[in-house]
Amino acid sequence: MNHTTGPLRAKEVYEALGHELLPKNVEGTRAKLKRLVKLGILTEADTGNLARKP
Repeated sequence: MNHTTGPLRAKEVYEALGHELLPKNVEGTRAKLKRLVKLGILTEADTGNLARKP
């Protein structure tokens, strides 16, 4: 998230981590990112597009 210029989707974040792309793993990543939105660490620009708070 620190090296991007715009919001990312959970799949893009998961790919950037270098893990095998499996639907169940992407869903887990999405849930963790949504938790970070609730904690105020990330922001959701559009539905499913997540970015760092400015």
